[in-house]
Amino acid sequence: MNTTRTQLLLCGGTGCHSTGAIAFKESLALELKKNNLSEEIRIIETGCNGFCAVGPVMLVQPEGIFYQELKPKDAPELVEEHFLKGRPVNRLFYTEPASKETIPDMNSIPFFSHQQFWVMRNKGLIDPEVIDEYIARDGYFGVAKALQEMTPEQIVEEIKISGLRGRGGAGFPTGIKWEFAQKSPGDIKYVLCNADEGDPGAFMDRSILEADPHAVLEGMIIAAKAINSHQGYIYCRSEYPLAVKRLEIAIRQAGEYGLLGKNILDTGFDFEIDIYEGAGAFVCGEETALMRSIEGKRGMPRPRPPFPAHKGLWEKPTILNNVETLANISQIILNGGKWYSSIGTETSKGTKVFALSGDVNNIGLVEVPMGTSLRTIIYDIGGGIPNKKKFKAVQLGGPSGGCVPEECLDTLVDYEAIAKVGAIMGSGGAIVMDENTCMVDMARFFMDFVQDESCGKCTPCREGTRRLLQILEKICDGKGEPSDINVLEELSPVIKSSALCGLGQTGPNPVLSTLRYFKDEYIAHIYEKKCPAKRCVSLLKFEVDPDLCKKCGLCFKACPTEAIAWKKKTVAVIDKDKCVKCLTCYAKCKFDAIM
Repeated sequence: MNTTRTQLLLCGGTGCHSTGAIAFKESLALELKKNNLSEEIRIIETGCNGFCAVGPVMLVQPEGIFYQELKPKDAPELVEEHFLKGRPVNRLFYTEPASKETIPDMNSIPFFSHQQFWVMRNKGLIDPEVIDEYIARDGYFGVAKALQEMTPEQIVEEIKISGLRGRGGAGFPTGIKWEFAQKSPGDIKYVLCNADEGDPGAFMDRSILEADPHAVLEGMIIAAKAINSHQGYIYCRSEYPLAVKRLEIAIRQAGEYGLLGKNILDTGFDFEIDIYEGAGAFVCGEETALMRSIEGKRGMPRPRPPFPAHKGLWEKPTILNNVETLANISQIILNGGKWYSSIGTETSKGTKVFALSGDVNNIGLVEVPMGTSLRTIIYDIGGGIPNKKKFKAVQLGGPSGGCVPEECLDTLVDYEAIAKVGAIMGSGGAIVMDENTCMVDMARFFMDFVQDESCGKCTPCREGTRRLLQILEKICDGKGEPSDINVLEELSPVIKSSALCGLGQTGPNPVLSTLRYFKDEYIAHIYEKKCPAKRCVSLLKFEVDPDLCKKCGLCFKACPTEAIAWKKKTVAVIDKDKCVKCLTCYAKCKFDAIM
């Protein structure tokens, strides 16, 4: 007999694993066993809870109490005070309660209260390795409806009514893509899931797979019914071992329950799903390159048309959607396309998941309705910029996106609106930058990534991005010339219009957006040989301002090369021969005394 009365939903995503969730779980399990509570209280390792900034986190159910920043040493106190004496441990709350009678729950935390969970409706609430917990929350009900009550044409029509657009990049209407494949002749067709998430600062797809893998499988099964496919592949990079592990478990369990394989739910429909692990090439996020990789060939894009819906994997009709797109499908089928389109903007429906990172207090996974402003995401949910710094820009869409400045923060989450300010929605990476970020160096960083990840097949991308990178490196090194800005402005549109695939076509976006909004920083680097953000070390002299120095010695203690001379009540002095310009002293000084 199951005597469990309390469930401890401990975040088991990669983020919380990296901050010590496993060690805390072991310590907590040991304390529960010591106090004979193991049968009454069950620890459930969930997927990503979303609030990565304060991990490891745990939700105590049914009380709804949210604990944060848990460490193994906290386990004895939690068991003693909360689980034995019934007194929750206030110091581990997000905020201290107003009174002893008031116990704050997750919904009272701004990070959660401003979100709307559709894609992430199960995050942090179920054990992703137990299919019964997914089914208990209406899991696979969408599959049952699609296979038993709907024709392929009705499925496609419902997706079209919903207004769902691809969440992996350009935002192409999902229903239209499926319709193309549905109408393509042929007995062999494929359904692919793109889980090759490679943007710097992006962790949406990985977290969804870790927290709710069955939602993706369910979406793929419905897609297969819509186009009459009997084989699917999930292309997941091998750097995501936890996601791969949970996918493997989910596929096996779905097969055991008759939800995958032959004669699904006794409907006569067959569908299998296999996992293909990619080696981490960013270009394999492009659909035709991904398909070539599955075929065992080098992951390189091919010209389109023909489009994959007509000739895709092994030259057969194929649809490819990313993880977030597929995670929406079952709820659209279950609740109807009109339900899904009830929120959002005129052209962008439903919700969007963002990986919020960088110079922001509340780093984590965020899901908001389309039409939410960027300001709401960064300030109301993200908690603003740490250390009282000023906001400077947010990079949307990864290396294929652009930098959005402060004056555009009221831009809504909408495919067209974001494109107008020089960025793209992309898969949902949002990297926040404060006043100490050099925008020229940021453009250089992303261009270095694009150049490194270019497959080299087409000349505009292979040579064009290399030339852009060379110019940006020259500017950051203090060797920039006035003509460099003109070359950047002239070369970038050429690459965008002539590159073969999306990687090259969007590669110059960080250059164009920083030139559009932060041209003054390029001018300062080139004409004044100065980096306004004090980040380009070749343009920094590293001296101590005697009028600002408080003689505290923080810089002296932090210097890794002993390049700073200091004694109590004296101004610090930097030995330029020993200084390696690592910026440690600049970061440690609280008084802006390092010039």
